[in-house]
Amino acid sequence: MTSTTRLAVLGAGSWGTTFAQVLLDGGAEVTLWARREEIAREIREQHRNSTYLGEHELPAGLHATSDVQEALEGADGVVVAIPAQSMRATLAPWLALPAVPVLSLTKGIERGTDARISEILVQAGGAVPELVGVLSGPNLSAEILERRPCASVVAAPSQELAETMAGWARAPYLRTYTSTDVIGVEIAGSVKNVIAIAVGAAVGLGHGHNTTASLITRGLAEITRLGVALGGRRETFSGLAGMGDLVATCSSPLSRNHRLGLALGRGLDVDAAATEVGQTAEGVATARAVAELAGQLGVDMPITRAVVEVVDHGARIVKVTSALLARSVRPE
Repeated sequence: MTSTTRLAVLGAGSWGTTFAQVLLDGGAEVTLWARREEIAREIREQHRNSTYLGEHELPAGLHATSDVQEALEGADGVVVAIPAQSMRATLAPWLALPAVPVLSLTKGIERGTDARISEILVQAGGAVPELVGVLSGPNLSAEILERRPCASVVAAPSQELAETMAGWARAPYLRTYTSTDVIGVEIAGSVKNVIAIAVGAAVGLGHGHNTTASLITRGLAEITRLGVALGGRRETFSGLAGMGDLVATCSSPLSRNHRLGLALGRGLDVDAAATEVGQTAEGVATARAVAELAGQLGVDMPITRAVVEVVDHGARIVKVTSALLARSVRPE
């Protein structure tokens, strides 16, 4: 990649804005699309996105606009950071994304269709299937915003495309690996949010490290079973997108899904917990879609089912841990 590579980032939430900084630090020319003009104006004029990133000073070279066509014009690549459940509705009026590589940062599965984000980008955004990749890993945006060292993985249909996209994110503090297992990376990044709610709830209930370690380990088993059933590669789930992301999301107070689970464990209902978190916790909406997928494929996911009972059906949060402890004896 050279400094003349032009990238459009769609979505000016905390992760989209943070990743725009990553791309700039890697030498790209970046235009960030914000749904709201006041956010775009603040980024342009004050180099801040106070709604999502507080007083953090963004690079002066970051351009922002609320005109999506302006953002996309002349782009060599597109990076998408739009929330999973509003992705389809946001993309549809734009008619079609340009025929350039499109990298998804979004983690989630669409409720109602059970579609992965890469599928929505093709169906609703008109992206070229062979040019769609996904990024995942232990990437808590608050730490990356501070330029703390971390690693991630980019998966694409071809090794060449994965390497191209990984080259976009070549900031000195981010090590990007490549993969061709798009399904595995996407499922790992999506389902870990559900498990993080369960782990957060366990902490909120007062349980200790034994409980959380057990939930994380058995949660990884659930994620792996589903991912493999959908066509992902088993080894993906022991890597950055699987175990790496799961550990970070389940153990850090920076994780929205962990914080939401923590609030549930302390006795708040789902709406109150979501209000306390303040930003989208994708695991809430993703849980039901994951459970539906698992049911269609005959994949056993007891922790996920317990989370669905809590967030969708008002069950008591203690069901999250009892789902693990009440299981019959079986080989690990």
